[in-house]
Amino acid sequence: MRTPNWGLSRAMARAGGVRILLATVAGVLSVGALSTAPAAAATSSAHWTWLGAAPGNGTVSLSLPLKADLAGLERLAGAVSDPKSSEYGQYDSIANLAKRFGAPAAERARVVGYLRRAGATGVKIDVTGLFADATMKVSEAGRLFGTTLGDFRSAGAGARGATFMAPVSTVRIPAALRDAVTGVVGLNTQPLFGSSTPVASDNAAFPHRAAAPGNETAADESGYLQRTGTAAGCTAAVSQSGFTPNQYLTAYNYAPLQSSGLEGQGERVALIEIDGFRYSDLRSFSKCFGLATPAINGFGVGLKKPLAPGGESTLDLEVLDAAAPKLKAVDVYESRPSAVEVLHSLTAPLSNGGRKPDIISASLGSCEEATHLTIGNSGLRHVEGALALAAASGISVLASSGDDGSSACLTPDGRPLPGLAVSYPASSPFVTGVGGTNFALDATNHIVAEQVWNDTPLVNAAGGGGFSELFARPSYQDGFVVAGHRGVPDVSMLADVAPGYEIYCTAKGDCIGQGHNSPWTQVGGTSAAAPLLAGGLALVDQALRKSHRQVVGLANPLLYVIDHSASAASVISDVVSNNNDMGQSLVNRPFGCCTAAAGYDEASGLGSINLASLALVAGSLVPPVVNVGLSVPRQRHPVAAKHFVARVSCSGHCLMGAFARIKVGRSRKVLTKYSSVFLLNRGGHRSIKIGLDKKTVRRLRGALAHREKITATIYGAIVDPSGNIVSRTRGKELRVKG
Repeated sequence: MRTPNWGLSRAMARAGGVRILLATVAGVLSVGALSTAPAAAATSSAHWTWLGAAPGNGTVSLSLPLKADLAGLERLAGAVSDPKSSEYGQYDSIANLAKRFGAPAAERARVVGYLRRAGATGVKIDVTGLFADATMKVSEAGRLFGTTLGDFRSAGAGARGATFMAPVSTVRIPAALRDAVTGVVGLNTQPLFGSSTPVASDNAAFPHRAAAPGNETAADESGYLQRTGTAAGCTAAVSQSGFTPNQYLTAYNYAPLQSSGLEGQGERVALIEIDGFRYSDLRSFSKCFGLATPAINGFGVGLKKPLAPGGESTLDLEVLDAAAPKLKAVDVYESRPSAVEVLHSLTAPLSNGGRKPDIISASLGSCEEATHLTIGNSGLRHVEGALALAAASGISVLASSGDDGSSACLTPDGRPLPGLAVSYPASSPFVTGVGGTNFALDATNHIVAEQVWNDTPLVNAAGGGGFSELFARPSYQDGFVVAGHRGVPDVSMLADVAPGYEIYCTAKGDCIGQGHNSPWTQVGGTSAAAPLLAGGLALVDQALRKSHRQVVGLANPLLYVIDHSASAASVISDVVSNNNDMGQSLVNRPFGCCTAAAGYDEASGLGSINLASLALVAGSLVPPVVNVGLSVPRQRHPVAAKHFVARVSCSGHCLMGAFARIKVGRSRKVLTKYSSVFLLNRGGHRSIKIGLDKKTVRRLRGALAHREKITATIYGAIVDPSGNIVSRTRGKELRVKG
């Protein structure tokens, strides 16, 4: 599926203390004066048309980045993700990280109070402590930020031709907030993403042919008509031409993990989407291929009702289901494609109480030139902070590298612009960028050839990749990338549109229509490769938990370390054929980037992944979970005190807690109560209170009054940043007497 566009500006940065060095462009943003308008004056251009002043009684959702310790947060994220660091695997909870590195509590309160007095509603501090969110009337927002807001229509058809609002004059942060707030996101509501439509192949258009010998700028059209390998599934799907789950799971060696019972149990994956889905489509897909269907939870971000079903969400869910069919849950975060709502979508999985994901997959992106005028320097800096916070808490974040080759910038109507660019957020140092390949399979569905996806000129689509102009080369790419810039992608997986992935999709427009009436259809794109790898990392995390080890978290440093080890060949399949240069098709000359070669390259990254081997090698590199101990001090009247006390110890860095299972009389019902979670940086012990809520206290007091026997079994536990118990002590029984 083609990856719609989302973008930022020309800049560079450094991971592990990410420096974002934004170059001067028209309307550079600063704390005092901002320009986020599509034009300096209310005039029309080739890209948008001025429609007049925005109605003052409309509302706008805003995010104000707060001054925070972003450098400290990014340093920690780099350290806990690096197998060569003494801090590797020492993840912290989101709440602790927000407290340590987010804006100070007094500053948060001051910003909230000011915005409320200015007429804003729904004012709150984001869970990361990096943003203040608010809703305001358009007229109030204009006055507060000293600008006029106008309505525009962008060029192009469909979503790209939608009406949007933007400032038509310089934006200014109020003087009272300049020492606490660094910018504002949301005054410009121009869609960052276009409509999400499948990249579907023309089945008459792919005569698989070899590139001319020695011609490094001519791409071999990687799509081909006849599916290779041996498909399996229901007749309706197998009769089509796309690859079926048994094929790509065998090709990338997921099958041994699934056969051993690792199918994602206990893991939670979040998908970031800008269209909706039909659960019945997923059920039809899973039934056809004999798959379980995990619980699917939909969450609207800035929405009053779910989005209409689309091909993108359907593809992501079905590929993820094939990879990890027994996930604890898949949480789908849907939003409109505006800057502030997508920003909220990226942080929403972190703030959804009790639903912190192990992995986040975003099948969307945009060139680095585009979004600077929409979210600004400060918005970009703080999105990076949120991604660093995810890494520091042990979350793996993946993003598709795009489907426009090394030329990721698009015109308003969705055509690639001539010139080199890569896609964000795949280019973030705290994100695993997933590029695209195509493969040929033998009869047992093992790969006999794999090359970079490039289907120009027959279909103007190719796997995204190249050099970032936003970020400097992160330390984990030292020795891999010659240039001083971040290389994208990190790895690549199947993405070609032909034969493509076989999916079941009834979404009108994306999947049904224009002469195609079957719900079984073949699609491709790096937006399929990202959830495929996300599901694979869920299996690896599950294997690591079973062996009492930490989870992968940000995968990049681990993958690059493996590629320079003796295990490289078993885990990473180097892709050395083809390029992702679309220049010849666009402007009759190559752009000069990027060609696959031995080792890392910006066409395919390190290569494709053997999942079973990755799980095995990760088990020897990822640190073990430390030991936990427990003692229960004497407690005379825990019901009156409204808590139990446990003394919990651990042998090293740990997130620890305690819980109690309470049995009353002859009742078979067991009441389970949990403590808060605490971080011990160097091990040791801590006395922890396990609180009793009012309802439980009333129940226990009543039982004591009736002389019923009450016992509490206390456990000490080590938990991961998601709150999952990864290790616990044996229970110690306590007789409750009052």
